[in-house]
Amino acid sequence: MCLGIPGRIVEILDEDLMLAKAEVGGVRRNINIGLVHYADERVEAGDWVLIHVGFAMSKLNEAEAHSTLQALEEIGEAYEQELEELRTSQIE
Repeated sequence: MCLGIPGRIVEILDEDLMLAKAEVGGVRRNINIGLVHYADERVEAGDWVLIHVGFAMSKLNEAEAHSTLQALEEIGEAYEQELEELRTSQIE
């Protein structure tokens, strides 16, 4: 099962390549922010985004992020599988 998981942006790595480092469940990974980082809508460190297969799909406010994380944790196995896939993934 593929899920979108909220993650917090901890660092913008390269604006030209649209790469940022995000943290999800204690795991930090590089993600592509090209879909949510543009002239009139910037992503900055501290922002929450919905991450799916290494791409930030949308920005979330903190309340939405925590609510979504809580719902995902209740799903159980699918959420744990998604976190494990995130741990082993890498975008550079």
